[in-house]
Amino acid sequence: MKFIIYPLILFLTGCATSAPYVLETDSLDRSTLPVADINVSIPHLSSCTDSADKSIAIDLDSPITVLVHGCNGSAGRFRSLAQLYAFHGQQAVCYSYDDRKSLIGSADKLAKAVKELSEVTNNQKISIIGHSMGGLIARKAVEESDKNSTVLSDTNLDLITISAPLSGIKAADHCGIAPLHWLSLGVVPGICWLITGDNWNEIPFSSDFIVNPKPLLPSIDRYLKIVTNEKNTCRLKDKDGVCIESDDIFGLSEQYHPKIDNYSNVTGVQVDAGHVGIVGDKNTVPRQLLSILQQYDMLSSTQPGQLEAFEKLLAELY
Repeated sequence: MKFIIYPLILFLTGCATSAPYVLETDSLDRSTLPVADINVSIPHLSSCTDSADKSIAIDLDSPITVLVHGCNGSAGRFRSLAQLYAFHGQQAVCYSYDDRKSLIGSADKLAKAVKELSEVTNNQKISIIGHSMGGLIARKAVEESDKNSTVLSDTNLDLITISAPLSGIKAADHCGIAPLHWLSLGVVPGICWLITGDNWNEIPFSSDFIVNPKPLLPSIDRYLKIVTNEKNTCRLKDKDGVCIESDDIFGLSEQYHPKIDNYSNVTGVQVDAGHVGIVGDKNTVPRQLLSILQQYDMLSSTQPGQLEAFEKLLAELY
């Protein structure tokens, strides 16, 4: 069973950060944001920190972005990105989920959270950004279905997925081969579940979740699909500049999907960037992502008078 275990372990290792994660419990600096009208608590949403306080301060008349992390992630991992949104005067909140649970279940909860958020924000524009596995959840949350059509039919939405394995996770391919399930007397499904959790049968290339995506809800105005060519990218280098940890997690074939790529309102962008590097971490400023988001009006432009303060903030955050 080594051919099943090793690829999945490598995938999960790739989801982890290069260094032990330090919880981000500090609140966001809101000095550049409109004054909040209310503080609300919505299940699974927070102000993009790891604080125990999950309440979010909201300006009711401004658009808002919901950030959905990838596997082994948390709201706090997107604190820096949320702070960059705040610098540009835009609200951002984070959706948290258990990456060992069903992606469908996590998508249903995201849809409900977004609906509740829209109801308290006077139905302002809501943009959903999903990175990696979070992109799978975000996509599923805004597909046409009996549930979501009812929940989000009147919500004004944009969708952005980044480095999302929309064609399935190659490392989990063996989990989707049905003959292996009975030939192994159930051992293969057990191993797959042990390593990845309840989503083991959703992430392979052959799963119904992957093969048969439904059309997006009519309420989706735009879908920006960012694909990362992660070949030869590096997440961590030693003191001599030698790469000791790759940032190549998902190949292009895992990110492109013939049905999804042909959605009428999709705009596809491919960029040479690492899997974690594209959204930024303590070693990498996400300049490419910021540039793309600004190019497609998903993030406000940085004004000339803001450049010095912006670079100072980047140095503090990254």
